[in-house]
Amino acid sequence: MENKTESVNLEQARDKVIIRTSIIGILTNVFLAAFKAVIGIISNSIAVTLDAVNNLSDALSSIITIVGTKLAGKLPDKKHPLGYGRIEYLSAMLVSGIVLYAGITSAVESVKKIIAPEKPDYSIISLVIIAVAVIVKIILGRYVKAKGEQVNSGSLVASGSDAMFDAILSGSVLVSAIIFMLSGLSLEAYVGIVIAGFIIKAGIDMMIETLNEILGTRADKEKTDMIKKLLSEEQDVRGVYDLIMYNYGPDKDFASVHLELPDTMTAKEIDKLTRKLERKVYKGTGIVLAGVGLYSYNTGSDEAANIQKDVHERVMAHDWAVQMHGFYLDMETKEMTFDVVMSFDINPHEGLRIIYNEIKDTYPEYDIQIAPDVDVSD
Repeated sequence: MENKTESVNLEQARDKVIIRTSIIGILTNVFLAAFKAVIGIISNSIAVTLDAVNNLSDALSSIITIVGTKLAGKLPDKKHPLGYGRIEYLSAMLVSGIVLYAGITSAVESVKKIIAPEKPDYSIISLVIIAVAVIVKIILGRYVKAKGEQVNSGSLVASGSDAMFDAILSGSVLVSAIIFMLSGLSLEAYVGIVIAGFIIKAGIDMMIETLNEILGTRADKEKTDMIKKLLSEEQDVRGVYDLIMYNYGPDKDFASVHLELPDTMTAKEIDKLTRKLERKVYKGTGIVLAGVGLYSYNTGSDEAANIQKDVHERVMAHDWAVQMHGFYLDMETKEMTFDVVMSFDINPHEGLRIIYNEIKDTYPEYDIQIAPDVDVSD
C-alpha cells in the first residue's frame, strides 16, 4: 500500500510540473506570436510572419500536452485496468501532426514569395523586438527542457529543444533583416524556406519517435541491467532470463521475468522469494514486476550437469544463437527442456529445426522440448 500511495503522489506531482511548465510556454509563445505577427504584417516580412506561426503552433502544442497529461492521469477503471498513460503518446502524435502541417504551410507561402517577391520594410524597433524574442526563446527552452528532464516528460524535453531551435531560426530572421537594411538584398523568402524545412523535419522526427513508443522499442539497457542485478543478488537465483518490459505511459513500466531456481525449493520458499524480489525491484527502479516465471535447474546430478554442458556447447556453436537457458533434465521420464535466444539473423523456425535435429541425433533417447526466445532486452 505504501508503494502504491507513493507512486500516486509522484505521478500527481509530475502532472503538476508538466501542466505549470506548459502554461508558461503557452503564455510566452502567444505573446511572441502576437508581436511577431504585427511586425511581419507591418514590415511585409514573410520570414517574421512564419516565425510567428511557428510560435503559435508551439503554443497549440503545449495546450495539447496539457490535455493529454490530464487525460493520461485518469484513474484506472474496469475497461482500462492499467490506466490511460498511453494517451500522452497519442497527444504527442497530434502535436507532431500540427508541427508538420505548420511546416508545409510555411514552405508553400515562402515559395509564393519567391515567385512573386515583395520587398520588406524593417524598422529598428522591429529588429529590437525580434532580438528580445530570441533571448526569451533561449531562456524558455532551457527552462522547459530542464523541467522535462526533471519529471521524465518526453513532450516537455522535446518542447524545450524545439524552443532552443526556434531561437536559432529567429536569429536567422534577424540576420536576414540586418542584411537587407545594410545592403538591400532580400533573403527573407529563402530564410522562410529554411525555417519551413526545419519545422517539417521536427514534425517528422516527433512523429517517428512517438510511433516507436507506440509500437514498442527495445527496453533501456540501463534499466534492464539494474533489474537483473537486483534479482541476481539473491543467493538462490542462479539466472535471470526473458526480461520483458511493458510500457503504459511515461513512468508507468511493468516487467515480467524468468528466474532460474534450484529444483529443491518448495512453493512456500518460492512464494516468499518472489514477493521479496517484487518489492526490491519496485523500490530500486520504480518498475512493477508483474509476472515471475520459473526455471528449475538440476541439483545433485553430475550426469545432468555434463549433458547440460555438452548441449550448451553445441547450441552456442551457432553464430545466431545468443543464449541458452532454462535447461532441465528429467532422467526418469527422459525429458530434456531448454530455451534458446536467437538473433534476428535467422528465421526462428529454421533455427529451432537445426538445433532440435542436432540435439536429437546426439541424445535420441530423450524427448526434447525447445522454446525459441526473442532477444528483447540484451
